[in-house]
Amino acid sequence: MSIPKITGVELGGDATRPLLVVGPSLGTSATTLWGEVAARLSDSFHVVGWNLPGHDGAPVGEPFTMAELAAGVLAYVDGVRTARGQESPDSAAGKPGFAYAGDSVGGAVGLQLLLDAADDVSAAVLLCTGAKIGEPDAWHERAGVVRTSGTPTQVSGSAQRWFAPGFLEREPQTATALLGVLQMTDAEGYAQVCEALAGFDVRDRLGEISAPVLAIAGAEDVPAPPAGLEEIAAGVQRGQVVVLDGVAHLAPAEDPTRVADLLRDHVGTGSPASPASPTLQQVYDAGMTVRRAVLGDAHVDRATAAITPLTAEFQELITQYAWGSIWTRPGLARRDRSIAVLTAMIARGHHEELAMHIRAARTNGLTVEEIKEVILQSAIYCGVPDANTAFRIAQRVLDEG
Repeated sequence: MSIPKITGVELGGDATRPLLVVGPSLGTSATTLWGEVAARLSDSFHVVGWNLPGHDGAPVGEPFTMAELAAGVLAYVDGVRTARGQESPDSAAGKPGFAYAGDSVGGAVGLQLLLDAADDVSAAVLLCTGAKIGEPDAWHERAGVVRTSGTPTQVSGSAQRWFAPGFLEREPQTATALLGVLQMTDAEGYAQVCEALAGFDVRDRLGEISAPVLAIAGAEDVPAPPAGLEEIAAGVQRGQVVVLDGVAHLAPAEDPTRVADLLRDHVGTGSPASPASPTLQQVYDAGMTVRRAVLGDAHVDRATAAITPLTAEFQELITQYAWGSIWTRPGLARRDRSIAVLTAMIARGHHEELAMHIRAARTNGLTVEEIKEVILQSAIYCGVPDANTAFRIAQRVLDEG
């Protein structure tokens, strides 16, 4: 085996907090990609990041596979866990050693860790990635170009792939920092990562993954489109998916607030600074985060804009109690909650709400085939006429995309 030596960086928090390990995308560094998210999570987590070979000064060795890269990351994390020692809350509670979040190739490493080191990873958030990313020939071709002409050849194309329209103009400092890391990345290190991605395909192994997985997709992501994240969420044993509007391939940099909120919600904190019982405002805030994640910003913004003095308290009620108290509970994955809600909407004949929750079910990872099965099941237990109407509504919603 050729296990690369992985180096990392402290991004926030300290060893008295649960360990969160974050991984970068090809051509980026942990600091530039995850810095803003880590700043938002440092009150609850000890956040450490790792860098790809040849990236941000990390050493370059022999070529490696994705499994070998993941083994190198695990060796680095083992060193962090050893250094945490008795200060760490993990071992004392008898819990797995760390939570993991990774973007693009960092997400691919996360999948590999979930397969090869399942007892070590308590939960994972996989962003803008796939169980297979791109095509082998394209990765080998890019590796050849970079070895011949260097990583600056990738700056223009990456600027288009990485960011949703308008991001460069809104956040020029962030974009410049990310593209600067790419330009300074070692050509051989970059090429080796391309070749590891060329050989990576774990689609037929997703069912082995039992840890809870949140897959986060960018609606504007071309290299790793939402379909690949939906495939992950549907394939693992306990998966859910969220699609972020206005985000392309580098979600942690493009929308750090939403990513931090989703990560905190999925992984949990265990922070000693957390109150024993959340305040009503905290319940409301958590509910709004989940509501936006499930229904989409556009829908929630429309509902919020339509609030009147008559409806304001009702909107607060459903956000606080339906979304903040029920949808945030850990006992069911969001995709399972969607199944329950679809059945209830069909049974009660709430057709407008059914259409909304069919869209939400797709966001939460249900396939068209699974939605069909829910309606068929409802035909037996709720009634054929109800199922007939549900199929008509579902067809209209799914045709709208």
